[in-house]
Amino acid sequence: MDAIRQQFFDFDIMRQAWPMLLEGLVMTGLICLVVIPIGLLAGIGAALLSLSERRIVRWPSIAFVDLFRALPPIVLLIFVYAGLPFAGIRPSPFEAVAIAFLLNNAAYYGEIYRAGILSIGRGQSEAARSTGLGAGQTMLYVVLPQAVRNVLPDLVSNTVEVVKLTSIASVVSLAELLYQADMARSVTYNASPIVAAAGIYLVILWPLVRLVSRLERRIAA
Repeated sequence: MDAIRQQFFDFDIMRQAWPMLLEGLVMTGLICLVVIPIGLLAGIGAALLSLSERRIVRWPSIAFVDLFRALPPIVLLIFVYAGLPFAGIRPSPFEAVAIAFLLNNAAYYGEIYRAGILSIGRGQSEAARSTGLGAGQTMLYVVLPQAVRNVLPDLVSNTVEVVKLTSIASVVSLAELLYQADMARSVTYNASPIVAAAGIYLVILWPLVRLVSRLERRIAA
């Protein structure tokens, strides 16, 4: 038992590794600040295009959503970081992570928004149009607010997945939280920094997980 404590729960080593973990946490936060807001906006665009009456617009958007939902994020990340240089494009680790995660999450957010929009009856749109609102105004002021409310738990749940997804950025040597924890582990020959990183993820994400459950209960009620 003492060997387990020393190898996984050595608080002295955790304290020594804290500056590295803090640097990694800041990088994780920067990734989220870039990926989540832009992903949410891009998802709305993908959802609206996939619901277009024009096939020339609808089918490419559906193909985009299906493709980037089907591709494993780590495969997409490695392709962007290691594959694009063969085409003369050399993204930095941060740029590669941002591009890969944006493509992946725009597709997921887009599918969530699309489901929310389809959950709103056509009568809502027709009633809004009868008051003189245009198609764009109807979507912006009537349909989208209700659609977002209906799928809010799914949006928050996907956002939790985005935060967890940042951990795979370590494969391209981006110094996010897991990467820094692994570096500290390699220096100290002890797994306690990894446990500390897991604790940080838990502290950040557990409230969001509870929020999802609460939102689901409120909507069901």
